[in-house]
Amino acid sequence: MAEDGRGNFSAALSCAEFRAMWAAEALSVAGDQLARVALALVVFDRTSSASLTALTYALTFAPSVLGGFFLSGLADRYPRRAVIVATDVVRGGLAIAMALPGLPLPAMWCLVGVLTLVGAPFKGAQLALLPDVLPADLLQAGLGLRQVTMQIAQVAGFGLGGLLVPLLGAGSVLAINGGTFLLSAGIVFVGVRPRPAARQASSAEPSAASVANPRYAAQLVAPVILISMIGLLEVPEGVAAPFAKTAGAASFAVGLLMAANPVGSAIGGWWAGRSRSIASPSTVLIPAVAAGLPLTAAMVSSLPVAALSWAVSGALSTYYLVRLQPVVLAIVPDNRRGTVMGRLSTCIITSQGVAIVVAGVVADRIGPASTVAASGALASAVALGAAFVWTRTRPRQERAAEDEPAPPARRRSPVFVAHASPPGISGGGKDRS
Repeated sequence: MAEDGRGNFSAALSCAEFRAMWAAEALSVAGDQLARVALALVVFDRTSSASLTALTYALTFAPSVLGGFFLSGLADRYPRRAVIVATDVVRGGLAIAMALPGLPLPAMWCLVGVLTLVGAPFKGAQLALLPDVLPADLLQAGLGLRQVTMQIAQVAGFGLGGLLVPLLGAGSVLAINGGTFLLSAGIVFVGVRPRPAARQASSAEPSAASVANPRYAAQLVAPVILISMIGLLEVPEGVAAPFAKTAGAASFAVGLLMAANPVGSAIGGWWAGRSRSIASPSTVLIPAVAAGLPLTAAMVSSLPVAALSWAVSGALSTYYLVRLQPVVLAIVPDNRRGTVMGRLSTCIITSQGVAIVVAGVVADRIGPASTVAASGALASAVALGAAFVWTRTRPRQERAAEDEPAPPARRRSPVFVAHASPPGISGGGKDRS
């Protein structure tokens, strides 16, 4: 067995089905960033309106909230590979339609909104399928590798978009984005074997998770708190510009500050992926509590200190998110995995948006440095509250598992019993898409 991160990642990539899913998602994420650059330039060129440009950008995120809550269940109702392929084909068609010359802006906004909406079942199906694709002892390595790759794909996509739009035109770049979705669908269709829908399989034979955790909702309270508080740790990105101005730094410092958290996030994904230890409360709660503490250094108002502390916070937050996901998958029955994971991904996106909007209002009143420091302190306090909740719900979970009859031995469950056996699974890691 490999003992370093590189070895763990290589072992995960040796699984052909995971390799196909990993490559397909990287293509889709990079294509998304290309499209965001192209759409922003198209709308601003046509309208010269910053507000309409911002609205278009928001449409690449906001509808995912509705999709996450109302469409994630498709990943449990239908075969997950089929859901991934179908949603990618639909998104590819919508993206290509946006490239049509002379398309009216209202029509483009509708296409963008629908494209974002149908991304939710893709995310739920992908996260729910990973435990079936990867062996248990490589699941966490796969999560870490996915997080590192998605961060790199986002940065590369934005940079490549800035180069390609002037060279090829926004329409061509939007068409390329559509091509990445279609290619992603083809990779998954060829590289991932079909499986029955989770609800059909569970009706034929109950999974170990569903037998051991009949009242799993209560056990998810602490994980949901930890996932939802991620928005507090994203506040620095939202106030980077006013923070740099207050610190008297040059304009290039804004980019440096905004890059600090994603760089730290990539490091955190690598760090979590190299670990083979059992996912337990301590391996999640300690970094979760610690993640907010570096942000309190914002009161120093030093650019190097801020960049370093924001990167450390990003690393810790991603580390605990990656470590948390196997715990969640162990609690949730297989026939509810897609729904729960899709909605939890939505919680991450929603918390980021809400926290950044509120932080902007607060920063106008108390200053950006105080806002960042307060968000970090509040995040640590919330994590401590989650730790208290966890200690209250975990004994009930264990007693329920002991009182229930042993699970059928006809097949091995693809997920492990929480805190009892080695983990094995994503955005999800820290899901920014």
